[in-house]
Amino acid sequence: MQGDDAILTVTLADSAAGLRLDRALAEALPDLSRERVKTLIKGGRVADARGTVLWDPAAKAAAPATLEVRVPTPAPAHNVAQDLDLVIAYEDEHLIVVDKPAGMVVHPAAGNLDGTMVNALLHHCAGQLSGIGGVARPGIVHRIDKDTSGLIVAAKHDKAHEGLAKQFAAHSIDRRYLAIATGRPMPANGTVEAALGRSPTNRKKMAVVPAGRGKQAVTHYRTIEPLRGATVVECRLETGRTHQVRVHMAHIGHPLVGDPVYGRTRKPLSDVLKARGFERQALHAAHLGFIHPVTGKRIALDSDLPADMRELIDELRV
Repeated sequence: MQGDDAILTVTLADSAAGLRLDRALAEALPDLSRERVKTLIKGGRVADARGTVLWDPAAKAAAPATLEVRVPTPAPAHNVAQDLDLVIAYEDEHLIVVDKPAGMVVHPAAGNLDGTMVNALLHHCAGQLSGIGGVARPGIVHRIDKDTSGLIVAAKHDKAHEGLAKQFAAHSIDRRYLAIATGRPMPANGTVEAALGRSPTNRKKMAVVPAGRGKQAVTHYRTIEPLRGATVVECRLETGRTHQVRVHMAHIGHPLVGDPVYGRTRKPLSDVLKARGFERQALHAAHLGFIHPVTGKRIALDSDLPADMRELIDELRV
Protein backbone atom coordinates (compact mmCIF):
# COMPACT_ATOMS: atom_id res chain seq x y z
CA MET A 1 0.00 0.00 0.00
CA GLN A 2 1.29 3.48 -0.90
CA GLY A 3 0.12 6.35 1.29
CA ASP A 4 -3.65 6.48 1.46
CA ASP A 5 -4.30 4.34 -1.63
CA ALA A 6 -7.71 2.73 -1.86
CA ILE A 7 -7.38 -1.06 -2.10
CA LEU A 8 -9.84 -2.76 -4.45
CA THR A 9 -10.15 -6.54 -4.47
CA VAL A 10 -11.34 -7.74 -7.85
CA THR A 11 -12.51 -11.23 -8.76
CA LEU A 12 -12.25 -12.02 -12.47
CA ALA A 13 -14.97 -14.39 -13.67
CA ASP A 14 -14.35 -17.35 -15.98
CA SER A 15 -15.56 -15.24 -18.93
CA ALA A 16 -12.55 -12.93 -18.51
CA ALA A 17 -10.04 -15.67 -19.33
CA GLY A 18 -7.91 -14.75 -22.33
CA LEU A 19 -8.95 -11.08 -22.41
CA ARG A 20 -6.35 -8.34 -22.20
CA LEU A 21 -5.71 -7.59 -18.55
CA ASP A 22 -6.73 -3.93 -18.86
CA ARG A 23 -9.99 -4.86 -20.57
CA ALA A 24 -10.82 -7.56 -18.02
CA LEU A 25 -10.22 -5.18 -15.12
CA ALA A 26 -12.14 -2.32 -16.75
CA GLU A 27 -15.15 -4.61 -17.21
CA ALA A 28 -14.91 -5.67 -13.57
CA LEU A 29 -14.50 -2.07 -12.36
CA PRO A 30 -17.17 -0.04 -14.19
CA ASP A 31 -16.24 3.18 -12.34
CA LEU A 32 -12.78 3.19 -13.91
CA SER A 33 -12.12 3.78 -17.60
CA ARG A 34 -9.91 1.38 -19.51
CA GLU A 35 -7.28 4.11 -19.93
CA ARG A 36 -7.29 4.67 -16.18
CA VAL A 37 -6.88 0.93 -15.56
CA LYS A 38 -4.01 0.79 -18.07
CA THR A 39 -2.24 3.61 -16.22
CA LEU A 40 -2.67 1.79 -12.90
CA ILE A 41 -1.19 -1.42 -14.34
CA LYS A 42 1.80 0.38 -15.82
CA GLY A 43 2.30 2.11 -12.49
CA GLY A 44 2.71 -1.21 -10.69
CA ARG A 45 -0.59 -0.92 -8.85
CA VAL A 46 -2.10 -4.28 -9.81
CA ALA A 47 -1.02 -7.55 -8.20
CA ASP A 48 -2.25 -11.13 -8.15
CA ALA A 49 -3.23 -13.11 -5.05
CA ARG A 50 0.42 -14.01 -4.37
CA GLY A 51 1.45 -10.35 -4.39
CA THR A 52 3.16 -10.53 -7.77
CA VAL A 53 2.88 -7.20 -9.55
CA LEU A 54 1.32 -7.40 -13.03
CA TRP A 55 2.98 -4.80 -15.24
CA ASP A 56 1.65 -5.51 -18.74
CA PRO A 57 -1.83 -4.18 -19.68
CA ALA A 58 -1.80 -6.37 -22.81
CA ALA A 59 -1.07 -9.61 -20.95
CA LYS A 60 -3.79 -12.25 -21.11
CA ALA A 61 -5.92 -12.37 -17.98
CA ALA A 62 -6.02 -15.63 -16.06
CA ALA A 63 -9.47 -16.44 -14.73
CA PRO A 64 -10.98 -17.14 -12.36
CA ALA A 65 -8.57 -15.03 -10.32
CA THR A 66 -8.52 -12.50 -7.53
CA LEU A 67 -6.48 -9.35 -8.09
CA GLU A 68 -5.65 -6.38 -5.92
CA VAL A 69 -5.80 -2.90 -7.41
CA ARG A 70 -4.37 0.09 -5.57
CA VAL A 71 -6.04 3.34 -6.63
CA PRO A 72 -4.25 6.49 -5.42
CA THR A 73 -6.38 9.13 -3.77
CA PRO A 74 -6.78 12.17 -6.02
CA ALA A 75 -4.17 14.87 -5.60
CA PRO A 76 -5.68 17.90 -3.93
CA ALA A 77 -6.82 20.38 -6.53
CA HIS A 78 -5.12 23.74 -6.54
CA ASN A 79 -8.37 25.23 -7.78
CA VAL A 80 -10.88 26.42 -5.22
CA ALA A 81 -14.60 25.81 -5.51
CA GLN A 82 -16.44 29.08 -5.96
CA ASP A 83 -20.16 29.76 -5.84
CA LEU A 84 -20.45 31.52 -9.20
CA ASP A 85 -23.50 31.83 -11.40
CA LEU A 86 -23.71 29.15 -14.10
CA VAL A 87 -26.33 28.80 -16.80
CA ILE A 88 -26.88 25.05 -17.15
CA ALA A 89 -28.12 23.89 -20.56
CA TYR A 90 -28.09 20.18 -19.64
CA GLU A 91 -27.00 18.08 -16.69
CA ASP A 92 -27.19 14.51 -15.45
CA GLU A 93 -24.99 12.31 -13.27
CA HIS A 94 -22.48 11.84 -16.09
CA LEU A 95 -21.92 15.25 -17.66
CA ILE A 96 -22.88 18.89 -17.64
CA VAL A 97 -23.28 21.43 -20.45
CA VAL A 98 -22.76 25.06 -19.50
CA ASP A 99 -23.89 28.11 -21.48
CA LYS A 100 -20.77 30.20 -20.82
CA PRO A 101 -20.95 33.99 -20.87
CA ALA A 102 -18.37 36.03 -22.73
CA GLY A 103 -15.61 37.11 -20.36
CA MET A 104 -15.49 33.90 -18.32
CA VAL A 105 -12.25 31.94 -18.59
CA VAL A 106 -12.74 28.17 -18.87
CA HIS A 107 -9.91 26.99 -16.61
CA PRO A 108 -7.42 28.70 -14.29
CA ALA A 109 -4.09 29.80 -15.71
CA ALA A 110 -1.54 32.51 -15.09
CA GLY A 111 -3.41 35.76 -14.65
CA ASN A 112 -6.77 34.01 -14.14
CA LEU A 113 -6.42 31.88 -11.03
CA ASP A 114 -10.05 32.06 -9.96
CA GLY A 115 -13.45 33.14 -11.18
CA THR A 116 -13.24 30.54 -13.96
CA MET A 117 -15.76 28.00 -15.17
CA VAL A 118 -13.71 25.27 -13.46
CA ASN A 119 -13.98 27.07 -10.12
CA ALA A 120 -17.74 27.30 -10.60
CA LEU A 121 -18.02 23.63 -11.65
CA LEU A 122 -16.04 22.46 -8.62
CA HIS A 123 -18.66 24.13 -6.43
CA HIS A 124 -21.71 23.15 -8.48
CA CYS A 125 -20.65 19.51 -8.94
CA ALA A 126 -19.23 19.21 -5.41
CA GLY A 127 -15.89 18.08 -6.82
CA GLN A 128 -17.40 15.28 -8.92
CA LEU A 129 -15.55 15.96 -12.14
CA SER A 130 -13.41 13.75 -14.36
CA GLY A 131 -9.76 13.63 -13.33
CA ILE A 132 -8.43 13.09 -16.86
CA GLY A 133 -7.73 16.78 -17.31
CA GLY A 134 -5.63 16.86 -14.13
CA VAL A 135 -6.08 19.26 -11.25
CA ALA A 136 -5.91 22.28 -13.55
CA ARG A 137 -8.66 21.17 -15.93
CA PRO A 138 -10.95 18.74 -14.08
CA GLY A 139 -13.80 17.61 -16.32
CA ILE A 140 -12.81 19.81 -19.24
CA VAL A 141 -13.15 17.94 -22.54
CA HIS A 142 -12.84 20.96 -24.85
CA ARG A 143 -12.72 24.71 -24.43
CA ILE A 144 -13.89 27.96 -25.93
CA ASP A 145 -12.11 31.28 -25.70
CA LYS A 146 -12.64 33.65 -22.79
CA ASP A 147 -14.45 36.21 -24.95
CA THR A 148 -16.49 33.65 -26.90
CA SER A 149 -19.88 32.83 -25.42
CA GLY A 150 -21.91 29.64 -25.65
CA LEU A 151 -22.09 25.93 -25.04
CA ILE A 152 -19.31 23.84 -23.52
CA VAL A 153 -19.53 20.30 -22.12
CA ALA A 154 -17.69 18.94 -19.08
CA ALA A 155 -17.48 15.33 -17.83
CA LYS A 156 -18.25 14.25 -14.28
CA HIS A 157 -16.26 11.02 -14.44
CA ASP A 158 -13.52 9.46 -16.54
CA LYS A 159 -15.72 7.17 -18.62
CA ALA A 160 -17.89 10.08 -19.75
CA HIS A 161 -14.75 12.12 -20.46
CA GLU A 162 -13.20 9.31 -22.49
CA GLY A 163 -16.40 8.77 -24.49
CA LEU A 164 -16.75 12.46 -25.32
CA ALA A 165 -13.06 12.82 -26.15
CA LYS A 166 -13.34 9.98 -28.68
CA GLN A 167 -16.19 11.81 -30.42
CA PHE A 168 -14.19 15.03 -30.57
CA ALA A 169 -11.22 13.11 -31.97
CA ALA A 170 -13.46 11.46 -34.58
CA HIS A 171 -14.93 14.88 -35.52
CA SER A 172 -18.45 13.54 -34.91
CA ILE A 173 -19.47 16.31 -32.49
CA ASP A 174 -21.92 18.75 -34.12
CA ARG A 175 -20.58 22.20 -33.23
CA ARG A 176 -22.04 25.29 -34.84
CA TYR A 177 -21.06 28.86 -34.09
CA LEU A 178 -22.87 32.07 -34.94
CA ALA A 179 -20.53 34.91 -35.82
CA ILE A 180 -20.65 38.42 -37.17
CA ALA A 181 -18.02 38.65 -39.88
CA THR A 182 -16.83 41.86 -41.48
CA GLY A 183 -17.82 42.45 -45.09
CA ARG A 184 -19.79 40.07 -47.30
CA PRO A 185 -18.28 36.60 -47.82
CA MET A 186 -18.24 35.50 -51.45
CA PRO A 187 -19.37 32.89 -52.11
CA ALA A 188 -22.11 33.28 -49.53
CA ASN A 189 -21.69 29.66 -48.44
CA GLY A 190 -18.47 27.69 -48.56
CA THR A 191 -15.79 25.61 -46.90
CA VAL A 192 -12.42 26.72 -45.61
CA GLU A 193 -9.91 23.89 -45.51
CA ALA A 194 -6.56 25.17 -44.27
CA ALA A 195 -4.13 23.72 -41.75
CA LEU A 196 -3.58 25.67 -38.55
CA GLY A 197 -0.49 26.00 -36.40
CA ARG A 198 1.38 28.52 -34.27
CA SER A 199 2.18 31.73 -36.08
CA PRO A 200 5.88 31.83 -36.98
CA THR A 201 5.97 35.55 -36.07
CA ASN A 202 3.86 35.53 -32.89
CA ARG A 203 3.70 32.36 -30.79
CA LYS A 204 0.58 33.62 -29.01
CA LYS A 205 -1.37 33.56 -32.27
CA MET A 206 -2.55 30.78 -34.55
CA ALA A 207 -2.12 31.01 -38.31
CA VAL A 208 -2.82 29.18 -41.55
CA VAL A 209 0.33 27.15 -42.27
CA PRO A 210 1.45 24.59 -44.88
CA ALA A 211 -0.27 21.22 -44.38
CA GLY A 212 2.89 19.51 -43.20
CA ARG A 213 3.48 22.06 -40.45
CA GLY A 214 0.05 22.26 -38.88
CA LYS A 215 -3.09 20.34 -38.07
CA GLN A 216 -5.89 19.79 -40.57
CA ALA A 217 -8.75 22.21 -40.00
CA VAL A 218 -12.08 22.42 -41.84
CA THR A 219 -14.80 25.03 -41.33
CA HIS A 220 -18.09 25.08 -43.23
CA TYR A 221 -19.71 28.51 -43.26
CA ARG A 222 -23.03 29.81 -44.56
CA THR A 223 -24.55 33.26 -44.70
CA ILE A 224 -27.46 33.79 -42.33
CA GLU A 225 -28.12 37.52 -42.78
CA PRO A 226 -26.36 40.39 -44.58
CA LEU A 227 -25.82 43.51 -42.44
CA ARG A 228 -24.39 46.98 -43.01
CA GLY A 229 -20.68 46.33 -43.42
CA ALA A 230 -20.95 42.86 -41.92
CA THR A 231 -22.65 39.47 -42.22
CA VAL A 232 -24.11 37.01 -39.73
CA VAL A 233 -22.64 33.61 -40.58
CA GLU A 234 -23.01 30.13 -39.17
CA CYS A 235 -19.75 28.22 -38.95
CA ARG A 236 -19.91 24.45 -38.56
CA LEU A 237 -16.68 22.90 -37.34
CA GLU A 238 -15.56 19.65 -38.90
CA THR A 239 -12.43 19.90 -36.75
CA GLY A 240 -11.90 21.79 -33.52
CA ARG A 241 -8.60 23.66 -33.54
CA THR A 242 -7.60 26.58 -31.35
CA HIS A 243 -9.13 29.83 -32.70
CA GLN A 244 -10.31 27.93 -35.79
CA VAL A 245 -13.32 30.07 -36.74
CA ARG A 246 -11.44 33.30 -36.07
CA VAL A 247 -8.39 32.35 -38.13
CA HIS A 248 -10.32 30.76 -41.01
CA MET A 249 -12.67 33.71 -41.43
CA ALA A 250 -9.73 36.12 -41.34
CA HIS A 251 -7.95 33.91 -43.88
CA ILE A 252 -10.75 34.42 -46.44
CA GLY A 253 -10.72 38.16 -45.83
CA HIS A 254 -13.65 38.42 -43.41
CA PRO A 255 -12.33 38.54 -39.83
CA LEU A 256 -14.86 38.58 -37.06
CA VAL A 257 -16.23 41.91 -35.94
CA GLY A 258 -14.43 43.08 -32.79
CA ASP A 259 -11.66 40.45 -32.97
CA PRO A 260 -8.66 42.13 -31.29
CA VAL A 261 -6.16 39.52 -32.51
CA TYR A 262 -7.06 38.42 -36.03
CA GLY A 263 -8.94 41.38 -37.45
CA ARG A 264 -9.16 45.12 -37.59
CA THR A 265 -12.63 46.59 -37.72
CA ARG A 266 -12.65 49.74 -39.84
CA LYS A 267 -14.88 52.78 -39.80
CA PRO A 268 -17.82 53.25 -39.74
CA LEU A 269 -18.30 49.84 -38.14
CA SER A 270 -15.58 50.50 -35.56
CA ASP A 271 -17.48 53.62 -34.44
CA VAL A 272 -20.58 51.51 -33.82
CA LEU A 273 -18.57 49.04 -31.72
CA LYS A 274 -16.99 51.85 -29.71
CA ALA A 275 -20.34 53.49 -29.05
CA ARG A 276 -21.79 50.19 -27.88
CA GLY A 277 -18.73 49.21 -25.81
CA PHE A 278 -18.47 45.99 -27.85
CA GLU A 279 -14.91 44.81 -27.16
CA ARG A 280 -14.83 41.12 -28.06
CA GLN A 281 -14.89 38.88 -31.10
CA ALA A 282 -18.51 38.46 -32.18
CA LEU A 283 -18.58 34.70 -31.78
CA HIS A 284 -21.10 32.46 -30.01
CA ALA A 285 -21.10 28.64 -29.65
CA ALA A 286 -24.77 28.27 -30.55
CA HIS A 287 -25.27 24.53 -31.07
CA LEU A 288 -23.75 21.40 -29.56
CA GLY A 289 -24.77 17.90 -30.57
CA PHE A 290 -23.25 14.58 -29.48
CA ILE A 291 -24.02 11.00 -28.52
CA HIS A 292 -24.32 10.64 -24.76
CA PRO A 293 -21.21 8.63 -23.81
CA VAL A 294 -23.10 6.50 -21.27
CA THR A 295 -26.75 6.27 -22.36
CA GLY A 296 -26.12 6.35 -26.11
CA LYS A 297 -28.89 8.89 -26.63
CA ARG A 298 -28.51 11.80 -29.04
CA ILE A 299 -28.13 15.13 -27.25
CA ALA A 300 -28.75 18.33 -29.26
CA LEU A 301 -28.63 21.69 -27.52
CA ASP A 302 -29.05 25.26 -28.72
CA SER A 303 -28.12 28.56 -27.11
CA ASP A 304 -29.69 31.91 -27.97
CA LEU A 305 -27.43 34.75 -29.00
CA PRO A 306 -26.33 36.85 -26.02
CA ALA A 307 -27.72 40.36 -25.71
CA ASP A 308 -24.57 42.16 -26.91
CA MET A 309 -24.46 40.31 -30.23
CA ARG A 310 -28.23 40.43 -30.69
CA GLU A 311 -28.33 44.20 -30.12
CA LEU A 312 -25.35 44.76 -32.43
CA ILE A 313 -27.10 42.81 -35.18
CA ASP A 314 -30.27 44.90 -34.69
CA GLU A 315 -28.28 48.10 -35.10
CA LEU A 316 -26.51 46.85 -38.23
CA ARG A 317 -29.58 45.52 -40.01
CA VAL A 318 -29.92 46.82 -43.55
